[in-house]
Amino acid sequence: MEKDSWWTAPAESEDGHLIMVTGNKDVAKFRSNPRFCIRIEVSWNYTGDASGMPDTATSELMEQVQEALQTEFRKDPVAILTGIFTGDGKREWVFYSVSTHIFGKKLNQALEPFPLLPITVYCENDPGWEGYDEMTQAEIRFD
Repeated sequence: MEKDSWWTAPAESEDGHLIMVTGNKDVAKFRSNPRFCIRIEVSWNYTGDASGMPDTATSELMEQVQEALQTEFRKDPVAILTGIFTGDGKREWVFYSVSTHIFGKKLNQALEPFPLLPITVYCENDPGWEGYDEMTQAEIRFD
């Protein structure tokens, strides 16, 4: 991840647990393309520590998976990773894509070297990027 393109801020789940939100600021060219209208959530539920965060081994595996996903979509930019939510027993990667079919194929290619992972995928149409706009409300500006 390009350091200047991402921000991280704390947020709270509905039941008051810490959620670390990391957002991608470098989305303009994707957002302006009306084909990138499908919001896709790839979720990984885990058993968290007392604060709801993953243990070290799980966190390291999640980082490897994230790098594999980003590498796959850099090669063929049919989706852009826009946000990452971690906490309260769940890691969620949020993408915007042009196609659920192509996204699924690329997701499977990226995850092929890993053991079977406890992930689920949810998709919805979001042509106005309302989900992205809601996420950016968590950004803390240090200017």
